[in-house]
Amino acid sequence: MKLKILVGTMTSTAEYVAQAIQMDCADLISDIEVNVMDGLDIGVFDEEALYLICTSTYGSGDVPDNARALYDSLDTQPKYLGHVRYGVLALGDRTYLQTFCFGGKKFDERLRGLGAQRVGDGRGPAHSAGPRADTTAPGARGESHGPSLDTAQGAAR
Repeated sequence: MKLKILVGTMTSTAEYVAQAIQMDCADLISDIEVNVMDGLDIGVFDEEALYLICTSTYGSGDVPDNARALYDSLDTQPKYLGHVRYGVLALGDRTYLQTFCFGGKKFDERLRGLGAQRVGDGRGPAHSAGPRADTTAPGARGESHGPSLDTAQGAAR
């Protein structure tokens, strides 16, 4: 199965994370596509794939500018997405606790509201130096909104 990583970013950090996932999983998943969200809309979910939303949070807990069209289309062009299996890797800065990782949380809420099925076990913020990424890396603790790489690998088999 194809893994399609959709990237929302203001400073390219989420894109770097997506590229690292692509490289790390290349031996496990033969078809991995990384796409920045610029110009995308809800139609991106028409293709059969496992989706990973890799996004930062901007401003007061908003999705990044390049993700705005896709995020808005989930509301303005709603359709049932029961066939979609997805995970969210939300990047955030704990300095802003009130809106930490809200970019990813907002995508998760909209996708679930349209019937998409989130994969993963809900483990949370990975250990890192400095600002944290809300991920589901193996061994992580806390709240999360997406699959671990182990889950993505299993779903792609």
